[in-house]
Amino acid sequence: METLQKLTLAIALIGALNWGVVGIFRFDVIAQLTEGAYQPLARFLYIVIGLSGLMALQVLFTYWRREEEPKSSEEIRPASSIEQT
Repeated sequence: METLQKLTLAIALIGALNWGVVGIFRFDVIAQLTEGAYQPLARFLYIVIGLSGLMALQVLFTYWRREEEPKSSEEIRPASSIEQT
């Protein structure tokens, strides 16, 4: 599953970079490579990038959930055992 998550993030980043180029230079790399934005291959790539973005959201939420989980009892020290300086 980790490989799929890395691939998803890579595709989402490629899509984000493409949109950055479109915004700055008005040049769509995918449309240029596929000879038009409405060609079947271009539409397929846009769909894959969109789905990768949705999957990247799942990766992000999983990461946030891990950050919010309390740490194990070994890592948490009771307040009474904290040394005061």
